[in-house]
Amino acid sequence: MHSLQIGIQIILMFFVLVTLHEWGHYYFAKRAGILVREFAIGFGPKLFSYKRGETKYTLRLLPLGGFVRMAGEDPETIQIVPGQSVALQLNQDQVTHLFTDRFDQRSDTVQGVVEEIDLEKDLFVKLDVDGESVRFPIHPQAVTVSQGRENQIAPWNRQFGSKSVGQRALAIFAGPVMNFILAFVLFLIFVISTGVPTNVKLGELVPGKPADQAGLKPGDIIKEANNQPIGDDMEKLRTIIAGSLNQPVQLIIQRNKEQLQKTVTPEVIEGTPRIGTNLTQDTRAPSVGEAVTGAWDHTVNISKQLLIGFKRLVFGQFAMDDLGGPVRIVEVSGQVASAGVTPMLYWSAILSLNLGIFNLLPIPALDGSRLVFLGVEALRGRPVDPNRESLVHFIGFAMLMLLMIAVTYNDILRLIKG
Repeated sequence: MHSLQIGIQIILMFFVLVTLHEWGHYYFAKRAGILVREFAIGFGPKLFSYKRGETKYTLRLLPLGGFVRMAGEDPETIQIVPGQSVALQLNQDQVTHLFTDRFDQRSDTVQGVVEEIDLEKDLFVKLDVDGESVRFPIHPQAVTVSQGRENQIAPWNRQFGSKSVGQRALAIFAGPVMNFILAFVLFLIFVISTGVPTNVKLGELVPGKPADQAGLKPGDIIKEANNQPIGDDMEKLRTIIAGSLNQPVQLIIQRNKEQLQKTVTPEVIEGTPRIGTNLTQDTRAPSVGEAVTGAWDHTVNISKQLLIGFKRLVFGQFAMDDLGGPVRIVEVSGQVASAGVTPMLYWSAILSLNLGIFNLLPIPALDGSRLVFLGVEALRGRPVDPNRESLVHFIGFAMLMLLMIAVTYNDILRLIKG
């Protein structure tokens, strides 16, 4: 039962991270008037789908992300060309459906051969109907139907490419922004649930080690170390201890409302200069300002660490074992989920930041690369050749998939070898 609960937590975490990212793209695309054909979670074969309004919402087999398919960027369109036979379904003299096959099953339709057709700007079709040329206006939300597959037409003003550079950039940038906002909210909940540290104090002491030998006791509050105020800065104390191997550290401690001076000399314990105790902290409920500031500090500090990691990745300063794919992420997520809800909140926030920052990298097929192309368009005053841009994104996506396969293979080998 515990394993099932952990599994549900992990699935829910990934679902929220990906869904919010794609919702950012979806919302601002819709606001710009772009036709969004599909909102998908996952890649590969469809497991579940339903259509609401103009958009189909799908859940796909491979939980490696998601996508929002916008008109003008999708290959799944049904082409109708002059010389092709079609059947038209009309409503108040406007074409609502254009059928390309199974004409014997299309009752109450007008059938003929296409002479001219424009599904993007003028929205009309001219048919040769029994030797007579007839022009029909097409409804802006008309549907083409071929082999049972329906596809809503996309007039030019509903396509991604028709919008301004700013509108398109916002629709792309909004995905990562949603991840940053989610991370901040999760850090905010984390700060509120864990409280604000008020001091640094000693936990259990290891008998015979420096802290015990110096007469320190569990619960002693560290006020100063080598004349430096400690306050609630646990890392500051750790840094002073780590840099004082075999050198005395002068401590001012508080014990039962009394301040005492102690001298402790760190020694190597488990390969690191330590004094033989764990550090703990008392906490209190944060104010609104402290909660917001704490969440912001976590967001900024973790982002800096992630950027350093991506820098090492770009310049090849890593080993394969330093990388982790979906397998390792699930493995670590399971370990964190086992530790409780609060660590899971923190881990989810880190993954959300990771997803947001990674997508902004100028790597082909990612949001960052698309923003680069839009920047070039803004500078040139005209878009890059769509075929060339598509080729760059295709190559980038293929390379990312190869890297993902290699990393996943390495993760599986690591699990097998233990």
